[in-house]
Amino acid sequence: MSGYRTVSHRVLLVLAVVAIGCFAIAQNAKVVIRSDTYREKLRASRLTQLSMQAIRDERFPKRSEIDLVNDPHATGMIGQEYTLITTDRGVIRSKLTSTNPNFGAVMVELLTKAGLSPGDVIAASLTGSFPGLNIAFYAACDVLELKPLAITSAGASTWGANDPMFTWLDMEDLLHQKGLIRTKSIAASIGGGEDKGRGLSRLGRRYIEESIERNGIPMIREATLEESISKRMEILYDHAGDQSIKAVINIGGGVASLGASINGKLIPSGLSMSLARRNFPVKGTTLLLAERGIPVIHVLRVQTLAKRYGLPAPPGPDPEIGVGPIYFTERLNGAVAGLLLFVLGLLLLITIRVDLAHSLLRKTSTGPTIRGGEM
Repeated sequence: MSGYRTVSHRVLLVLAVVAIGCFAIAQNAKVVIRSDTYREKLRASRLTQLSMQAIRDERFPKRSEIDLVNDPHATGMIGQEYTLITTDRGVIRSKLTSTNPNFGAVMVELLTKAGLSPGDVIAASLTGSFPGLNIAFYAACDVLELKPLAITSAGASTWGANDPMFTWLDMEDLLHQKGLIRTKSIAASIGGGEDKGRGLSRLGRRYIEESIERNGIPMIREATLEESISKRMEILYDHAGDQSIKAVINIGGGVASLGASINGKLIPSGLSMSLARRNFPVKGTTLLLAERGIPVIHVLRVQTLAKRYGLPAPPGPDPEIGVGPIYFTERLNGAVAGLLLFVLGLLLLITIRVDLAHSLLRKTSTGPTIRGGEM
């Protein structure tokens, strides 16, 4: 019996080693699969990159003028800390993260997951705080042939598009003139407190008003925040006409879009096909549209979104277009896994048969012996 047990233990040990080896091979034998919207994502990211380069070249004819400490990749998309049109504090790490042109691919992902098709209308609330994300959104809309209805709060938080002589609306107009984007904002407000620049100086408000006027954008100038929100809803549905608004996107922390700054934290980051009912203090356009069953894309916690879609944290190396999990996913190789499972099963079957045969042979050889003459 001791000999038989020794053989069985050895066999089991070999099988265990083979099984571990098969598992290791299967884990490493992965296949890389392109996203279903790989081409669209690549086009959107390349268009985002070209648009950013056009703005950088306009703002900084000499690359030496760029502050490489605060803008290490020389994107030209990072503004100053404080200017006369700075409406709020921002986090420079988030601003640097938002300059990654691969956010064009992220926007394609969010818009397609929202179920949008060519020709669909999407309501958009933009600010000057994240010009890179605004560009990525426009690029994705152009690639997917969507119809964005964008209303802009022209002020900006720190490190955003807060140059009084070159606001987000100036950037938008430049890209439109160069044929890099198809659409422009359908209306704009000063933004900031009460959506009318509360907290800014008179000169700061005047600079923003001049920016709106020189870019030919209709200005929203209402007495109260509630009236500003109502005006935005009216403008959106007037421009949508007979078409339904199929989704709404909020980029930044515009008060008329969110209703109150706390709402930006209560709305989940990314895509929500429906929002849970909450006791929001004031409902901006994003929430009012959500109540009508319209999917919401909320883009405010930039670093959270970047991590979710595999975009590297700044400063890091220069972002490379078309690389990362937003474009590709890794899966186990089904053919290799199936073959290894077959081999392992076959070895197990052979082992069982051999052990059974050996056991039967031992029982036969050790059974009772019939001696001659005995009955």
